Amino acid sequence: MNDKKYPFKPADLSKLKTYSIKERKSLVNMGMLSSVSAYKKSGKFSDILPKALKAESLKEVVNAVRTAKRNKKPVMVGMGAHVIKVGLAPVMIDLMERGFIDAIALNGAGAVHDMEMAFHGETSESVATEIKDGKFGTVDETASHLNGALKKYALGAVGMGEAIGRYIEDKNMPNAGISILAAGWRMRKPVTVHSAIGTDIVHIHPSMDGEITGRATLNDFKLFTGVVSELGGGGVYINIGSAVLLPEVFIKALSAARNLGADVSGFTTVNLDMIQHYRPAVNVVNRPVQGAGKGIAITGHHEIMIPLIYHLLLDEGIDR
Repeated sequence: MNDKKYPFKPADLSKLKTYSIKERKSLVNMGMLSSVSAYKKSGKFSDILPKALKAESLKEVVNAVRTAKRNKKPVMVGMGAHVIKVGLAPVMIDLMERGFIDAIALNGAGAVHDMEMAFHGETSESVATEIKDGKFGTVDETASHLNGALKKYALGAVGMGEAIGRYIEDKNMPNAGISILAAGWRMRKPVTVHSAIGTDIVHIHPSMDGEITGRATLNDFKLFTGVVSELGGGGVYINIGSAVLLPEVFIKALSAARNLGADVSGFTTVNLDMIQHYRPAVNVVNRPVQGAGKGIAITGHHEIMIPLIYHLLLDEGIDR
């Protein structure tokens, strides 16, 4: 028998003070449960969602967009290229056509993939394979089209998005119907492109003109800032899949809009991504709405979450 003494005494749990569960504030209750019976009657997906955690956040996003539409406030989407690469351009275009999305911001890669799908119907090369012998990013047609679009149409105050969208339409590219940029030009809805020099494959080609590209993307930043200035009082800004560039663009545009006198407060921001990153968390979800507004973060794969939000927006009023 080990009779070694320790310098600590065991707790005497016989003296523990207890109280009734009726006095305790519980975090989960019957009203939060998923309603299978309601779902069987209505067939509405929202009825089977519990009133808890991110299920409630999902409903808040849908309600914020629907409310903004009713109140004629803008809904903006900042979108990384992955949304296009997983096949969701038709969904985004339909949301634009139905009035749920008023403006889209793309990074440069988004414009590249949008353009390639428009003229070629395929996109996204294998970087790991092509980088070995320096072929990555060197296909001729993409750079010729995209840089050519800027040289032809990005004149004066015209931005990258408008120039590329107009070019795709004017060229009557075979898949122009699934181009977000062309849809923006066709509907006269801002689709801006925010390009950082050196980040896009078209920048390494001889057809690249830094002066035109820089001016055109600056024009788009000004247009983007103009839309941001209208978000106050119920607008919505959704960042989908951009971890760095578009959250940085958004926070600068917001500061500029407020500096110029716009009351950009009382709006909703959303970050929707497979992984929650630092910049979207601080520059989209937290800082912009502190004190007046709401920030929401939802983690999920775009190819699942965006069709789900689309379904809820179109088929279900979930103001409950």
